[in-house]
Amino acid sequence: MTDSCCESACGSDLAKADPRWRRILWVALAVNALMFIVEMIAGATADSRALQADALDFLGDAANYAVSLAVVGSAIAWRARAALMKSLFMLGFAAWVLGSAVVAFMNGTAPDGVMMGTIGGLALAANVGVALLLYRYRTGDANMRSVWICSRNDAIGNVAVMLAALGVLGTDSAWPDLIVATIMAALALTGGIQVFRQAMTELRTVAL
Repeated sequence: MTDSCCESACGSDLAKADPRWRRILWVALAVNALMFIVEMIAGATADSRALQADALDFLGDAANYAVSLAVVGSAIAWRARAALMKSLFMLGFAAWVLGSAVVAFMNGTAPDGVMMGTIGGLALAANVGVALLLYRYRTGDANMRSVWICSRNDAIGNVAVMLAALGVLGTDSAWPDLIVATIMAALALTGGIQVFRQAMTELRTVAL
């Protein structure tokens, strides 16, 4: 058996034996659902594509955590299929953000930098807290790893949103907001590819 297969099996045992994993997923689900509502309202009010993209990312993560809760303790094949579905959602999110950035570029309006920075800081605190809870599970199977990658990418994206807010305030233009939205799309793209590859590897291993 390969190292990756062993790692997946260990992740499976950990998920079954540790009720803390399920509790953490419920906390993460609640935090992400709440932050989706907050950021979507703030993004629309501030006319910020980066905030709206981050809000949709929170929604996607909430759905990811719900799927992860549904497959905790399931056979590795089902967890790998769940991870595969989540990777496709991440790739779809990346495509939406890129399209949204193009539309915003054509409109050319500058967002509210103060609101961007404030909400970005709140989102960062939420994501760092979730990431710390999930840190010990970052080397589990594809499903567990996808949860960690989403949380990690979210924290990085929040820092970028705050930097974009400073850029918007300093330049009074939409460029910093659009650049960050594009960066967030790239993070979702690379994260989705990583999870997709590991999920496919685990599915092939099960089929052998």
